[in-house]
Amino acid sequence: MHPPSTLPAPTREAAPFPALRRQGLSTLQVNLGYRCNQACSHCHVAAGPSRSESMDEPTLALIPAVLSARSLTCLDITGGAPELHPGFRALVQRARALGVTVIDRCNLTILLEPGQEDLATFLAAQQVQVVASLPCYLPANVDRQRGAGVFARSIEALQRLNALGYGRPDSSLQLHLVFNPQGASLPPAQAALEADYRQRLGRDHGVEFHRLFALTNMPIQRFGDRLRAEDRYDDYLALLRAAHRDEHLAAVMCRSLISVDWQGYLHDCDFNQMLGLGLDPLALPQRSSGSAHLRDLLRADPVGAPIRVADHCWGCTAGSGSSCSGSLG
Repeated sequence: MHPPSTLPAPTREAAPFPALRRQGLSTLQVNLGYRCNQACSHCHVAAGPSRSESMDEPTLALIPAVLSARSLTCLDITGGAPELHPGFRALVQRARALGVTVIDRCNLTILLEPGQEDLATFLAAQQVQVVASLPCYLPANVDRQRGAGVFARSIEALQRLNALGYGRPDSSLQLHLVFNPQGASLPPAQAALEADYRQRLGRDHGVEFHRLFALTNMPIQRFGDRLRAEDRYDDYLALLRAAHRDEHLAAVMCRSLISVDWQGYLHDCDFNQMLGLGLDPLALPQRSSGSAHLRDLLRADPVGAPIRVADHCWGCTAGSGSSCSGSLG
């Protein structure tokens, strides 16, 4: 079964968002499960220590086969904390052996968890790109959003990565940080914010990184529930719609990416995954089951297929745009 939707039923299929089709497929974004050592207030996955969903071995084994069959160039691994999955390291090694770029969506504090003491060294040895959540350079803001003491542990983890060469200007070990707004607002301009991060983290903690990705908070799961509790859900959607820019439609991540949930089912993006919106039935008409599955990508190509859209999609085109690699403009 897919995770339950938190988007009101009338808007799920009737959103007046522009129609989209997949242009190509270069990235497989895989969610290994929802277990996490943190429970962040903005988490669109609603991950946490009590979650038990986890990808099984047969599904995990399909990933390298699909990467090869579709000649994909990037494996983007997410969770939860994906590093907690017992098959995480073997998956990374198999993908890297294929010459595929591997991205680890890392919450940083996982590097300090018992049993993960050698994780940073493993990531460096495999040349894994680390995309690390750090929603602010101020301790109070981070701890408010992610939990008490998270900022200090995040800085310690960043320093550990820097010591291995991650984030250094002349290093191939890529380290990128992720910013999310504290509430129901669009992120500020990415370039200016990146300069602030670089100055504050370098001055106060000696931390270096390559790029900052500024992401828009999506009105789903925990953040969506919070908006409804505060009676601000409709206002936030209106903000996103009003800030829409057509030029971002060509670069939204769903046009070159497919998202895989922990059961192996396919979605156009991570946000559709959290709403239980599988691929459009026309995307893989020769699929082997009712819902498109990872195994279907072994013999079918979804390029050119329609992409399912809904109200939350306005978050990707609002303001400077938002994708897994930060702003679009």
